Amino acid sequence: MPLSKILVLAGDGIGPEIVAEAVKVLNALRAEGAIDVALEEGLVGGAAYDAAGDPLPEETLEAARVADAILLGAVGGPKWEPLPISKRPEKGLLGLRAGLGLFANLRPAILYPQLADASTLKPEVVSGLDIMIVRELTGGIYFGQPRGVETLPTGERRGFNTLVYTESEVERICRVAFEIAMKRSRRVCSVDKANVLECTELWREVATRTARDYPEIELSHLYVDNAAMQLVRAPKQFDVMVTTNMFGDILSDCAAMLTGSIGMLPSASLNASGQGMYEPIHGSAPDIAGRGVANPLATILSVAMMLRYSLGAPAAADRIEGAVSKVLDQGLRTADILSAGMSEVGTGEIGDAVVAAL
Repeated sequence: MPLSKILVLAGDGIGPEIVAEAVKVLNALRAEGAIDVALEEGLVGGAAYDAAGDPLPEETLEAARVADAILLGAVGGPKWEPLPISKRPEKGLLGLRAGLGLFANLRPAILYPQLADASTLKPEVVSGLDIMIVRELTGGIYFGQPRGVETLPTGERRGFNTLVYTESEVERICRVAFEIAMKRSRRVCSVDKANVLECTELWREVATRTARDYPEIELSHLYVDNAAMQLVRAPKQFDVMVTTNMFGDILSDCAAMLTGSIGMLPSASLNASGQGMYEPIHGSAPDIAGRGVANPLATILSVAMMLRYSLGAPAAADRIEGAVSKVLDQGLRTADILSAGMSEVGTGEIGDAVVAAL
């Protein structure tokens, strides 16, 4: 395996704590020769604004462009909320997605059997859950123009955002979903709001047309409100879900809670060349930052996705996922996944246990 460059962006809040544990795992694999990687650190989000006055400094974006993969912790926090929107930490994250063309967001929702009791749903509803949510990441209402807040002649202010998708944007994300489904159960549910939004009426038309190139795929469609209800009612009916930027944001967080904790779910954001940014789907959790209690497993599992999707090391990825399962077998839990009879440990202890289990 040739040397791979990884840009490490710890970010804000609990980001530095959870990323440190993921780096432990990378270094353990590197020390034994399982992977050949070089790590470089950079600033993004609030930390970058504090240091450079910009949530995405140009040097960070340039380092990201030449990296084979990016490992991101989290961005944001109340400290930066008074800033203009253009300077808030989240703009750094959106800038990375747009600047690198990371249009395909893969968000697996997998329930480890050891955590069936940690879910708020009955074990029989969620046991065996394994969903892949494919979210379009560089279009839709989060990026559409025009956008802003204006003052009307009456003096009243009006806010506006634009939901927009081209046919090619919809087609390429649907193809990602169909290709993934071909390696799974060959079922894709496309989620839209075609009954009231013309943009997603186009989405449904393009998804249906693109599916003709994949005759083995069983394609279904759901309105987003029904999809949210079905995720809670009978989540195991889904295999792969594909949807817009905003709908995917909401549905993947909903799916996260089916698995016991949002602290368990990794994600990958990929561009057309396979370069990716890997991050846990949870936020910066400023209320627990610095206390050493955050769950690093989503970040560690994001490293596994990195090795599988961008760095061509699926065996190492399998080992990380197996190590996480072993740690859960040992009864070690951070507070977010704690249940009766388990041992509560901190962020560093979980990371050390994963390294030991490798």
